[in-house]
Amino acid sequence: MSLFAKQSATGTPSPPPTRKGRSIGATVRRNHRLMLAGAALIALVGVFAFWGEEEDTEEQNLAAVSRGDIENVVTAAGNLQPLNFVDVGAQVSGQLDTLYVDAGDQVMEGDLLAEIDATVQMTQVASIRAQLQALQAELQDRQAQLRLARIQAERQARLMADNATSQEEIDSADATLTSAEAQLRSTEARIDEVRSELQGEEALLGYSKIYAPFSGTISSITAKEGQTLNANQSAPTILQIADLSKMTVSTQVSEADVPKLNIGMDAYFTTLGGGARRWSGNLRQILPTPTVVNNVVLYTALFEVENSGQELMTQMTAQVFFVVDAAYDVLRVPVGAVRYQPRERPSRDNDGEAEGSNGARNETAEATAPRSPQPQHRSDEGRPATVMVVNADGETEARDIVTGASDRIYVEVKSGLEDGDQVVVMATARAPAQNNNNNNRFGGGFGPPMGGLP
Repeated sequence: MSLFAKQSATGTPSPPPTRKGRSIGATVRRNHRLMLAGAALIALVGVFAFWGEEEDTEEQNLAAVSRGDIENVVTAAGNLQPLNFVDVGAQVSGQLDTLYVDAGDQVMEGDLLAEIDATVQMTQVASIRAQLQALQAELQDRQAQLRLARIQAERQARLMADNATSQEEIDSADATLTSAEAQLRSTEARIDEVRSELQGEEALLGYSKIYAPFSGTISSITAKEGQTLNANQSAPTILQIADLSKMTVSTQVSEADVPKLNIGMDAYFTTLGGGARRWSGNLRQILPTPTVVNNVVLYTALFEVENSGQELMTQMTAQVFFVVDAAYDVLRVPVGAVRYQPRERPSRDNDGEAEGSNGARNETAEATAPRSPQPQHRSDEGRPATVMVVNADGETEARDIVTGASDRIYVEVKSGLEDGDQVVVMATARAPAQNNNNNNRFGGGFGPPMGGLP
């Protein structure tokens, strides 16, 4: 059927679609899509707003009361040095002839370690010995002359008694006797001088042989056989002996952590190659003069550890932990579960000053005064606090507890809870995103999270 016949059968012919009709349809569809996009955007904004409000609300997490260890520590980096060591040097100049030891050898006190060419010293000793022998022969001659002078003086005295001599002869005999006595004393003094010089030269000759001053390990050798040593300008070091049975740990502690340290407090450290093994000791000394590195003030703290097996070696790096407070195998809860009761403020007297204000001023003065190290002391009185506990009915209730030692993760529970109790740990959803630095959680590194430890 032709197009004309189709139009005749239906009556008036249908006009062909125009461009205006097509644009109206497209506009309607576009508006519909925009409305859908706007509705989705509004829904998305609502979701984000809901999430934003939820970030500030506290989430309740449950944690079980557990048993374990708590350590509040000050960490520092350090290195190891032998407690007793000595640099063995040369006291005479000459060529190092022989070394009898190698690095790592065990030596006993008095063992021969090395020898220096002693030709010059032996020549000096031989020359002075010859001088001493000559003076001793001269002494014998002086003694003989003295005996002769004394005999002549006595003869002249007898002759004078018999008027058989003159006064001049008597005076001459007395003068000869006095001179002989003086010459004898002079020779004796010269002998003493040469003898002392000989002792000095013999000592220098003895220094050509070097002996171990104490028992230990040859930790290093700095000179070689055949090397010429010049002891006239400085004492050249040949080797070092160290007693490795006890090591000193030298640590660098920041000025912010030094007030937490006390002489005698427990300390331990680990080494890079020692795995989880700990070496323990007690803080012995805090040197008063600091070291400044990049405007950071560091104080040196020292303590010793036993090293009978000699696993520890010189200059090893140590990760050191000074134990400020600790409790082992105790009940503990997370820090975020504990809410401390506010401390009581001091009451005021009639003058309007707080009681104990003098004490506060004294504490301030004491804090500014030079600090003398005190022995470690840990209070066992505890501090009252409150936790939210899930009871047998599944409901939360407040419970008073007494806390003890604490670190940045756990708090010791002295009383009020039992092993396995469920406590509520309060935390915010936003906190983890802001907690890139561990110190931020604890008030800049010196305190616990907000609402936790004071």
